[in-house]
Amino acid sequence: MDHDDLRHWSKRAADWAHDYHSTLRDRPVRAPLTPGKIAAHLPDQAPDSAEDMETVFADFEAILPGITHWQHPRFFAYFPANASPASMLAEQLANAIAAQGMIWQTSPAVTEVEQVMIRWLARALGLPDDFTGTIHDSATTTTLSAVLTMREKALDWQGLAGGLSGHPRLRLYASAETHSSVDKAARLSGIGQDNLVKIPTDRSLSMKPGALAGAIAADRAAGYLPAGVILCAGGTSVGAFDRMADCIGVAHANGLPVHVDAAWAGSAMICPEFRHLWRGVEAADSIVFNPHKWLGAQFDCAVQFLRDPTPQVKTLGLRPSYLETAGREDIVNFNEWTVPLGRRFRALKLWFTLRAYGLEGLRNRIRNHVAWATEARAAIGALPGVTLTSDQRLSLFTFALGNDAETEALLSRINDDGRIYLTQTRHRGRLVIRMQVGQFDGTRDDVMTAPKVIAELLP
Repeated sequence: MDHDDLRHWSKRAADWAHDYHSTLRDRPVRAPLTPGKIAAHLPDQAPDSAEDMETVFADFEAILPGITHWQHPRFFAYFPANASPASMLAEQLANAIAAQGMIWQTSPAVTEVEQVMIRWLARALGLPDDFTGTIHDSATTTTLSAVLTMREKALDWQGLAGGLSGHPRLRLYASAETHSSVDKAARLSGIGQDNLVKIPTDRSLSMKPGALAGAIAADRAAGYLPAGVILCAGGTSVGAFDRMADCIGVAHANGLPVHVDAAWAGSAMICPEFRHLWRGVEAADSIVFNPHKWLGAQFDCAVQFLRDPTPQVKTLGLRPSYLETAGREDIVNFNEWTVPLGRRFRALKLWFTLRAYGLEGLRNRIRNHVAWATEARAAIGALPGVTLTSDQRLSLFTFALGNDAETEALLSRINDDGRIYLTQTRHRGRLVIRMQVGQFDGTRDDVMTAPKVIAELLP
């Protein structure tokens, strides 16, 4: 295949993509869960000779029964991974350029467009102008970067060379409503799962500031070394929000940095009326949100805002001679802000998406999603035998039947039916069903299909 072939097949792929998206509503949302079925139809090894692209493309279409359709307008499971048409176009161009933006000189536009997009987004979310930041692949990597920085700051940057041996046990603090990526960061950073202290929450599922202060004091009295606090702004399970101002105040009074996980809910903060949910966040040291979840920027795209990047660059930065730019020692090299050295041109899809829809167009989508979720929640809650099990947070809510077995059976019927896709979580000791509205091209009719399907499938 050469570039002349690429021209033909790119057009073919664009036509295929148009047909795919125009027929998504007619497809089951979730793939049948039969492990190994797709792999069994693939050869055991790569071909020795080049194959015709017609055959390759036909084989691609043959694996579609194994795809769960994340762009389906009735995908209400997990959080969305939206890919707007403008974002898809930007990704095609970024793939064609195939720039490696590991340092400024390897593609100045990759770095400088990213810097501008961070400023655009910070202002769109109502954050102060003194925030800067960078783009990671996912919130998991972002949180790991923040936790590694907490570790090194607590150790006065002695861990990078000497390791953790000989130092007091480090401690991190979060609530049980934070995402499992916080647990993974504790493990991978060397701090350890047992040193991630889960702080009790109040009835609204917000971390108790007094309990946080007490835990920090108790750990210091026991000879431990507190390193940092991770707060939750829109938890994955039921959308919990910690009280930012109060908890950040406790952390900073104790000299601890704060990282805020707003991976899903952060996008909603382009709407001023929702910003009360994270009031006080402007005092945080680090914030992550994923434009690929609710702003239409194709996965992967996780934005980290940093009040001061210096500690993170000091932790993650490494500049051997072959990564220097002569005469530009003070230039920004974003690989020094992140874990990987290699960096794709992720900022391009943000640039295209923000311009193609405008902030007001994106705000209208999010506002619609929240309004439609409210309507669907009321309709589902009115069904016989259904209990609403958590408050609605933005466009996320949960419900259940009388016991776990009935709830699990209903969820299986819903997802096997194929018209909508929901998922589960555990909340206050019981199995509940999550519904989250956020598909980029979803409509009110798509959302209101959910209560109709659920009503049909109730026992």
